[in-house]
Amino acid sequence: MEKLFGGIEAGGTKFVCSVGNSELEIVERVSYPTTTPEETMDLVIGFFKQYAEQLVSIGVGSFGPIDIHRDSKTYGYITSTPKLAWQNYNFVGALKNEFDLPIAWTTDVNAACYGEYVKGRGDGVNSVVYYTIGTGIGGGALQKGNFIEGFSHPEMGHVLVSRNPNDDFEGSCPFHGHCLEGMAAGPAIEKRLGRKGQDLSEDDPYWEIEADYIAQCAYNTTLMFSPDVIIFGGGVMQQEHLVKKVRARFKELVNDYVKTPDLEDYIVTPKLGNNAGTIGCLALAKEAKLHS
Repeated sequence: MEKLFGGIEAGGTKFVCSVGNSELEIVERVSYPTTTPEETMDLVIGFFKQYAEQLVSIGVGSFGPIDIHRDSKTYGYITSTPKLAWQNYNFVGALKNEFDLPIAWTTDVNAACYGEYVKGRGDGVNSVVYYTIGTGIGGGALQKGNFIEGFSHPEMGHVLVSRNPNDDFEGSCPFHGHCLEGMAAGPAIEKRLGRKGQDLSEDDPYWEIEADYIAQCAYNTTLMFSPDVIIFGGGVMQQEHLVKKVRARFKELVNDYVKTPDLEDYIVTPKLGNNAGTIGCLALAKEAKLHS
């Protein structure tokens, strides 16, 4: 009987659960709405129980903030999330109650970063930084296969950016106002313009403003980490023209101060598309089993 790895991409809107084989090929994938822990986790546990005899480990990439420190009393918890029903929820503990298996635990954007590292744009390089730009903005960084983190996981989506001179939007982040998420996430676009980004034409002048904020993010990331590649995923980046505008603005901002790899290989969108998080969770599950 084939051994399978489980993956849980736990997002604020939906949970994507999957099982995959040793080649990280997806055998089955399902999606459940993120409601309450009781409702959603019942569905998640029910899905994996179908594969109880084959399942060898589970990888979880969760919305956060989460506690990532194994020596902490609240390791495996979702902590101070604005989703009230999930505050201080013992996610890993709930899984351990049902499955006596190794469980990998990280953020949703770290999982997507790991997916691109093992099978996507980061395959074959040492350092990868991945941002998701959608309902919120989050970032994950890998150096030689290890996540860059300290007392907690990075919250790179909340770095401060300089306001574009053509933008008078005050920002939508309740904590920081004009941070990257407050200026460039999907809800910020809609609040500013009264329309979703997907409804804007390719030649709408707003995209130059959006590209400026994302290019500032790439600029800061380059000077802090000098990664081999910066990947921008998420719903906002599904505008195919946007990454070209980001590269052009990034080149202006850097102003030849540092020499990066060719921009078409350096500032990119995910090779795995919407599968990055799923593949990442399965890959983390595989690693957890190898080191158990």
